[in-house]
Amino acid sequence: MSSGVTASPDQVSLGVLVAAVDRDVIDAAIAACGVGAKRSDGKLPPRVVAVLTMAMCLFPDDDYEEVATKVTGSLSRFGCWDASWSVPTASGITQARKRLGPVVMEQVFEGVAQAVATSDTRGAWLRGWRLLAIDGFEVDLPDTAGNVEEFGYAGSGKHRSAFPKARVVALAECGTHAFLAARVGAYATGEQTLAQELYPRLLADELLTADRNFYSWDAWDSASRTGAALLWRAPANLALPVVRVLSDGSYLTVLINPKVRGAGRRRQILDAAMAGDQIHPEEAHLVRVVEYDIPDRVGNGTGELIVLLTNITDSDDAAAEELAAAYHQRWEEETVNDQLKTHLRGPGKILRSRLPELVHQEIWAWLTVHYALSVLIARAAEAADLDPDRISYSRVLRIARRSATGTAGFSPSGLD
Repeated sequence: MSSGVTASPDQVSLGVLVAAVDRDVIDAAIAACGVGAKRSDGKLPPRVVAVLTMAMCLFPDDDYEEVATKVTGSLSRFGCWDASWSVPTASGITQARKRLGPVVMEQVFEGVAQAVATSDTRGAWLRGWRLLAIDGFEVDLPDTAGNVEEFGYAGSGKHRSAFPKARVVALAECGTHAFLAARVGAYATGEQTLAQELYPRLLADELLTADRNFYSWDAWDSASRTGAALLWRAPANLALPVVRVLSDGSYLTVLINPKVRGAGRRRQILDAAMAGDQIHPEEAHLVRVVEYDIPDRVGNGTGELIVLLTNITDSDDAAAEELAAAYHQRWEEETVNDQLKTHLRGPGKILRSRLPELVHQEIWAWLTVHYALSVLIARAAEAADLDPDRISYSRVLRIARRSATGTAGFSPSGLD
């Protein structure tokens, strides 16, 4: 990505977190979890700990005390740190993180994560639909007994992973790379299982793209019932009988619930669809299929056939070529995962939390920091009339880290 456009350094300090993560959201999460400030908290009340936990994700190479030293100036300006206090010890910060618990940062993320793209954001829309992608990734964790019990390893025996792994499945805006929702689970919890918990939050003005690994009848049924538009790659073995060919070369088919038994009944459903009669949504869904070839990627001359399913059944609402182009915006989530794991966290690095409840806390703080930086990039791109992809994530991250020092200031309205 181009590194030619960034926001100014005074916007990109710890104030980025404060601007994107409103103090009221933090306080509401703390209150909801019943972990409000106590006298015994000393210089580390819950609000300070929440911000420090996010700052630790901004500085993954630094130990607790180094992170605290870098951000106490900004915390002082935010009104939750007395500049005359000494920097807390690592053990003190660990105990404070335990008091904060695993849920506060999840609620903070959910309190701030909302649609970022505006009508001016390039690459964020297909006609009136906001483009989203769903994908999963793994997170390496410290090899402690608690983390192993909570999250487990990948594989077994000689093929077991070196570290226990958490699994994360997330929804992200294709245009801005901002995470909008996520679920965290053990490695043994499949992506489809975690994804199933995300579908109910889909909205009617959203179009969700998904790779073929996410398809199942239950997943499609759950997601489509929200009223959202869907554009998913079909698994290779899925039967897609042709109901009617449309003018743009796409065609209608029916997805039949596997619970419908008997060839006779399945034939009746297909005949009803061909006749234009209503089919019961608990038995089948009428969908549209878009097929196209992409060039040879591996040099053997074969290319690849892409088969997409969509519930946008009218070609006037979105032509086949528009849908093909929109599906390839799904790969933006691969970029999101790279930003999160390679740039923000660092390639091959594990999280710092040795206790499972702190792993949950750290993952949600990590997602929140990424969201804050994505907001900044999106606003900078709009101001320059650029696609957010043209803004260098790594350069913005470097400025954020360089600016978030003990004396760095910020404006609480930083992105307004």
